[in-house]
Amino acid sequence: MSTVALKDVTKIWPDGTLAVDRVSLDVRDGEFMVLLGPSGCGKSTVLRMIAGLEDPTEGDILLNGEPVLDVPPRDRSIAMVFQDFALYPHMTVADNIGFPLKLSGVEPGSRQDRVGTVAGALGIGEVLGRRPSQLSGGQRQRVAMGRAMVRRPGIFLMDEPLSNLDSGLRAELRAEITSMTRELGVTTMYVTHDQAEALTMADRVAIMRRGVLQDLGTPTEVYRRPATLYVAAFLGSPRMNLLEAQVYVHLDRYVALNFGEQTLYLAWADPRSRAVARYHGERIVVGVRAEALTPVTPDTPGAVLHGRIRYLEHHGHESLAYLDIGATAIVVDEVGGPAAEQPAGGTLKRLGGALQRLTRSNSVSAQEERGGPVSLLNDPGRHHRKAAELSVRLAPYPAVTSGHPLTVAVQMDALHFFDERGDRIDVGWR
Repeated sequence: MSTVALKDVTKIWPDGTLAVDRVSLDVRDGEFMVLLGPSGCGKSTVLRMIAGLEDPTEGDILLNGEPVLDVPPRDRSIAMVFQDFALYPHMTVADNIGFPLKLSGVEPGSRQDRVGTVAGALGIGEVLGRRPSQLSGGQRQRVAMGRAMVRRPGIFLMDEPLSNLDSGLRAELRAEITSMTRELGVTTMYVTHDQAEALTMADRVAIMRRGVLQDLGTPTEVYRRPATLYVAAFLGSPRMNLLEAQVYVHLDRYVALNFGEQTLYLAWADPRSRAVARYHGERIVVGVRAEALTPVTPDTPGAVLHGRIRYLEHHGHESLAYLDIGATAIVVDEVGGPAAEQPAGGTLKRLGGALQRLTRSNSVSAQEERGGPVSLLNDPGRHHRKAAELSVRLAPYPAVTSGHPLTVAVQMDALHFFDERGDRIDVGWR
């Protein structure tokens, strides 16, 4: 059995930078856990602390239920695969793969058998006599993985191992990595900034932002019911449409969601209507993915939005239309700093407060500790408001062009609701 547990782990660098902020995470035996987030969010630091290459400032790390902060890296039964391969250029492929076994004192005959078995599984059995400089990028990555696998560790740690490869090779190795780790039953923690890797490889995904764990669940759970506005904006291609809405409640009838020039009506019988009704007269953020929007005729009754195509993108298998519906979009930045200024009607306004809780601003934390109300209207920039460009999926080569009017039906049960702090407005949790 190989499990990993992080208990309120914090890492502060010597210059005062907060890299990881009170992260608690349990990885089950044999699970493929993916840490997902943009560069600088702390995911690689988490991996290095588990491996023993960095010491946490606070908190505890347990492997198989036992604390390991005082256990040296070589005794943690962990193998780590790095982004840059880290192969020995003067050694052959066979020597690179077998080097950990040589250090462990494994006899040459047994060592050769294990190297051959691993190389065959990875499809590099015919290049065992070559040196790294004679290999392609994909082959070098397989050698790095083989060197980790040959030790038969209890836990694999993989730090963006595919980021230096082309897209086709990444897709091929994704399938190989997941199939091999599942066949071996090895507990794996995999770090990436690529959501496609996370959603296709993981048993569960842990999404991080500025050192804070944002969401945790299966790929289906985090995609269909993102816990925060940041997760909603981060996952999906095209990204989820995030629109500012004013809430008006008509008791026992419906909840009106006013998007400026247009309105959608949430039926009172919908179980989410009570939760949204608490924000009567206030602004919230409504999210809708492109797949929940269907082009219809202008006179179609029901939940529809009317717009004009601002521009089209052709992707071969489909086209994406971006509609101007007279609404205001919320643009969330990825790393938490001020997003680039973009003109919207001459000036750019802030939607006060969203995502401030998620980045644990020192000023807000201090105010909360004093017990006073938290005002986030002057927050230096977590996301911006701008004219909405509603993304809609169309046929590969639609009979419309930029400037054409388009009406879309909205799948109301696929709407997501978030308050100004970035929290999900919901009646329950998964």
